[in-house]
Amino acid sequence: MALQCGIVGLPNVGKSTLFNCLSNAKAQSANFPFCTIEPNVGVITVPDPRLNKLQELVKPNRVVPATVEIVDIAGLVKGASKGEGLGNKFLSNIRETNAIIHVLRCFDDDNVTHVDGSVNPVRDKEIIDYELQLKDLETIETRIQKAQKLAKVGDKAGKTLLEVLETYKKHIESGKPARSVDIDEEKRPKDLFLLTEKPVMYVCNVDEASILTGNKYVDAIKEAVKDENAMVLVIAAQTEAEIAELEEYEERKMFLEDLGLAEAGVAKLIRSAYSLLNLQTYFTAGVQEVRAWTFKKDMKAPQAAGIIHTDFEKGFIRAEVIKYETYIALGSEQACKDAGKMAVEGKEYIVQDGDIMHFRFNN
Repeated sequence: MALQCGIVGLPNVGKSTLFNCLSNAKAQSANFPFCTIEPNVGVITVPDPRLNKLQELVKPNRVVPATVEIVDIAGLVKGASKGEGLGNKFLSNIRETNAIIHVLRCFDDDNVTHVDGSVNPVRDKEIIDYELQLKDLETIETRIQKAQKLAKVGDKAGKTLLEVLETYKKHIESGKPARSVDIDEEKRPKDLFLLTEKPVMYVCNVDEASILTGNKYVDAIKEAVKDENAMVLVIAAQTEAEIAELEEYEERKMFLEDLGLAEAGVAKLIRSAYSLLNLQTYFTAGVQEVRAWTFKKDMKAPQAAGIIHTDFEKGFIRAEVIKYETYIALGSEQACKDAGKMAVEGKEYIVQDGDIMHFRFNN
């Protein structure tokens, strides 16, 4: 599943520093791959200790982790929705991503200039929000014109759509993102592709002293986004860059411990991005390969099987499922079978995060 998160922000907020940290494999762990598709796109492994445990037990020929694509989108400036700066190119790049990682400057440093002359992350957030909202209003108004024509001739679906679009318009005109509009999920049009409807994670880029406790800027952001159903993550991008420069894994581990951190912030960011996209992981485990497969939460077994190959979904018979904790406790697939701990599930089974699965299907 080629799922993308776009990193956005004003110039000089630490966006590119963060992306560069993500691109440095040694910054995260002893084995945290990254590959560059093009200069501003990277495929980053989702850190998952469960995969390492399975590797130790199964000793496969290869291990394939789950991944998420991260896109470093050029800095946005005022007027982007009207073509200022990279303008519409920026907005089209946003439209192609599944979620947004919005980096906000939450530190004071006289040596790092701010495009608007002062540090104010809430104002910075509102600048980008405003540009995205303007673009969404353009999209909605175009659709309203089409829906009005349908409604005039008595088209029932057109009338319903018009009501939904008017609700969106009023909500966005009040300065709120589309993701927070109060509309039943089944009524939300699937083909609007509104920029402010995408899930968002706000990354507060702080100084080293604020990594654990945050600061006044972080508090202001949390207050500003409390009704948005959005994630807020605190990271010190410059400190992450310093961690990335250390050659040895043990050195990096000691550095983190000195800061009072259990892991690098970028590792937490990747896992959070995975969660933001409403993704979970199931595993296949055999001598040839141990692999993490990405699936959408609440997906049923046949659809999850289809992620491996479409034939698996078409000819689905059953899924043989072992819970991760059980597999680790008993030590092997055979031991789980012998203990009666392998469940046989049908087409209605909802796959759970961490399931170790084997699919049976007709060719």
